[in-house]
Amino acid sequence: MKIDLTDTTASKINKALVQGRRAIGSPAVGMVLTLVIVTDEENAYDALKAASEASREHPSRTLVVIKRVSRSPRDRTTSRLDAEVRVGADAGTGETVILRLYGEVLNHAQSVVLPLLLPDAPVVAWWPVNAPLDPAQDPLGALAQRRVTDTYAAEQPIHELTARAEAYHPGDTDLSWTRITPWRSMLAAALDQVACEVTSAEVEGEEFNPSVELLAMWLAERLDVPVKRTLSPGPGLTGVRMETNCGPIVLDRADGSLATLSVQGQPDRAVALKRRETSELIAEELRRLDPDDTYASALKFGVDRLGEPVVHGPGSDGSSSSSSGRSKEASDAAAQDGSAQDASAQDQGSSDAGGAGKSGAAKKASAKAPAKKAATK
Repeated sequence: MKIDLTDTTASKINKALVQGRRAIGSPAVGMVLTLVIVTDEENAYDALKAASEASREHPSRTLVVIKRVSRSPRDRTTSRLDAEVRVGADAGTGETVILRLYGEVLNHAQSVVLPLLLPDAPVVAWWPVNAPLDPAQDPLGALAQRRVTDTYAAEQPIHELTARAEAYHPGDTDLSWTRITPWRSMLAAALDQVACEVTSAEVEGEEFNPSVELLAMWLAERLDVPVKRTLSPGPGLTGVRMETNCGPIVLDRADGSLATLSVQGQPDRAVALKRRETSELIAEELRRLDPDDTYASALKFGVDRLGEPVVHGPGSDGSSSSSSGRSKEASDAAAQDGSAQDASAQDQGSSDAGGAGKSGAAKKASAKAPAKKAATK
């Protein structure tokens, strides 16, 4: 059931929710939390779809806050609130209210959301895109016990991690961290099976993927060993190698679905390690409402302490640059041209790395596309 309200108020929205529940024969409220989604019109559909699927596990009242930019100066000074109320089959297992804010009310979204929160129920705020640098200080984030962002959607994901670390408050989390939960579980289980000491580690994944950085920071912080990162074509994380005094432990996933776990002295094992949908990620985050201390420790370890991986290969103008200063498209083009212009890539890569790379390492890197650079802890 859908109820459209134009130029409305929070009081009328609450009445529409009661009316909708009675119309479908479910006057009781059986929801466990309020999920506040702050997004734009372009990404609202995908976010709402993910929240609706997650509501099967966590019945909730979902409030979608969409801030609409007015075209004329007169419209920007006129406040208006439009709402769409969904209950029953149109809202999954909970209730959904889509709020579109116009004019001056854009700066006071919390005054619209506050009357619509479920009483005596926790609040989770989620920014699928364009998250504030300090979610806890955001007016909507201040209403929530948990604040979920996604640095993968940022223009500069790696720089965004640094900003998240500086502004961290208990209750903050990130879907880039949630994506590596199966990896962390698998690596921890592999170490539990052997009585070995880890001496170093290497994390391999695609460029501009903050999950690669977070996994590397987690390993470096927990194991207290140097961690090297290698750039690969992806998808996502593609492998982790831990060197131990008993032999290497390797978790390799080349296709984004099935991984191979190799432990010295044991047969290789195939493990399911597929890339998960956003609905699965947000459902995992809704399972816990307490601060994630492990995430905080890994995040505060700092990207700078890992060092920065370098991409060897000529760009469109014959020059080479690091991963932070070039677009993904340019990196992909450099990877394709690397094998055809091997000698040029070696010379330019050695210059960019400050003499850190040897010619043999450059040849190996050009064959695999992105190069490697040892990270200092």
